[in-house]
Amino acid sequence: MRKKEETYYAIGVVAKMYNIHQQTLRLYEREGLLKPARSDGNTRLYSEKDLERLELILSLCRDMGVNLAGVDIILNLRAKMDEMQKQINQMVRFVKEELKRNAEAEDNKTPGLVKAPAANLVRFAHSMRDRSTREKR
Repeated sequence: MRKKEETYYAIGVVAKMYNIHQQTLRLYEREGLLKPARSDGNTRLYSEKDLERLELILSLCRDMGVNLAGVDIILNLRAKMDEMQKQINQMVRFVKEELKRNAEAEDNKTPGLVKAPAANLVRFAHSMRDRSTREKR
């Protein structure tokens, strides 16, 4: 199966698509909010992923009134949250695999050679209460 080739857009095309000035896109790049690829001729090339990020930036600025410093903080927090979610998913997979492996190990255990009676368990709360009543006598 052939991998779909990614589409890239020049800065002028992106500026027209989103009704913003090219200088705004350059500012977003200077501030570290966008990191477009570059052609051999050093032309900025925006991928679909870059456009999604740009839409988020514009939404935060236009619709929610967030300044660029706030946008930077929000984007960094989102990236950290995504990384933490990946780590949580890895941990959940690991725990599930361990539980499955332990359950299979329990199923494969051979019974003991000698039968032993079940252990006599005493509840801690009862034994403490019994001890305190004995001490009062």
